[in-house]
Amino acid sequence: MIGLGFAMVNSASAEDYPKTTHEKAQQLQQPLPETAAKRAPTQAELTKANPDLKIDAVNEKFAKDFPRQYETWAKTADQTEFHREVEDDPRMIVMWGGYAFAKEFNSPRGHFYAVTDVRNILRTGAPKNANDGPQAMACWTCKGPDVPRLIAEWGEEGYFSGKWAKAGSEVVNSIGCADCHDTQSQEFKDGKPALRVARPHVLRALDTVGKTFATSDRTDQRAGVCANCHVEYYFDKSTGVNNVVFPWYKGRDVDSIEKYYDEIEFKDWEHSISKAPMLKAQHPDFEAWSMGTHGKNGVTCIDCHMAKKQDKDGKVFTDHQVVGNPVVDNFQNTCARCHDQSQETLVKTVAQHKADVREVMIKLEDQIVKAHFEAKAAWDAGATKEEMKDALQAIRHAQWRWDFAAASHGMHMHAPDVALKIIASGLDRAADARAKLAVILAKHGVQQPINYPDISTAEKAWKVMGIDIEKERKDKEEFIKTVIPEWNKEAIEKGLILTPPPTTPEK
Repeated sequence: MIGLGFAMVNSASAEDYPKTTHEKAQQLQQPLPETAAKRAPTQAELTKANPDLKIDAVNEKFAKDFPRQYETWAKTADQTEFHREVEDDPRMIVMWGGYAFAKEFNSPRGHFYAVTDVRNILRTGAPKNANDGPQAMACWTCKGPDVPRLIAEWGEEGYFSGKWAKAGSEVVNSIGCADCHDTQSQEFKDGKPALRVARPHVLRALDTVGKTFATSDRTDQRAGVCANCHVEYYFDKSTGVNNVVFPWYKGRDVDSIEKYYDEIEFKDWEHSISKAPMLKAQHPDFEAWSMGTHGKNGVTCIDCHMAKKQDKDGKVFTDHQVVGNPVVDNFQNTCARCHDQSQETLVKTVAQHKADVREVMIKLEDQIVKAHFEAKAAWDAGATKEEMKDALQAIRHAQWRWDFAAASHGMHMHAPDVALKIIASGLDRAADARAKLAVILAKHGVQQPINYPDISTAEKAWKVMGIDIEKERKDKEEFIKTVIPEWNKEAIEKGLILTPPPTTPEK
């Protein structure tokens, strides 16, 4: 009831919330909510270039007029710590075999490093020119306000075409002001939020689930701006480019998204040893939040991670530092507004949720890893595609459920009951996969249990999976040393940035 009351307070002022800036969604050629397509867009439906839509991508330009917000946003630079997840848990290297995530996957940190981290990660490789690989242009899509600027200038087809390196000197401002605000509007100049979603594919997705941004209340708009990035998505190639699409056409839960992917026969990649058609969950935080207690009661991402605070002069404003763990770092301004438990009690509760989810998650990982190796043994023994089809589909479904729970940042906090249910269903599908594989192995005379390789360390796992990690690191080091300075120089000459993003920040 406390949470519901909080939501009602949030929504009470929705009628007074300025709508004019949000009606600019029409500039992005979005369908009316009643005609929103229940499918991915066609090539003809991709948004065209719109020179009338202006995006101020340089975050520093707002420091003078919005000093409190800018100063707290700049503090995201203090969030330097991250964990090298695949090195902490080498099982991931096997599960992502044949996919770039097996090379490097790190926990998230401050918005200030969005551009830096996507440049530095081994997954983006070491391209030498604008047409070099390995990743698609769409991999920039969540990284900063230069993205909606480029979509407005080039149109969606122009933006989503080509390789990632094409925009190396263009996407140079990390996640900031114009990602969430209509900085050109009078409302914004008057100090009002003027929230806006400027990415057309996000507006289409919100339409699909009945959350049309232009007509949403304040609560849904506050959550909607976070859905710019903190969501599950895939690259739809049916338009001839790598168009970003949210797979919400049957629902936002793990089963509905899986059903959609299965029906369109989509796969992110084929696993290098099991040959299973795999799915990679991105970061379905919006989906997890909406299924949890806070989401159901209208407590948004902003309420907890960007809570109101008061400066030394008594001015109340939104803290843009984006606190990662409000229970620990900002208890009085967040949890204490609704909960009467002590901070110590809630810290212990959240820690227990995290431990419970982690415990069963590791069990699921162990089962999936074994299934991948057992599938390889079956192929090596001469199994046919027809024999393997159902087992591989079960591997796909098991790992999709693990990844959905693992990739959603803080699902143990946002929806711990949902996380445990998803993982449990993943264990069921992993058991089904291994049972089917056991029959196939027996049929082909393979003695069981098979000999599983030693993957106890990342180095051993990379070797087993055929990844030359030292070469990957050497190539990336050369890329950071030679290519990135040229990108920064060009961006400065164009006036796109005042100062370049950090190259190799403290880790």
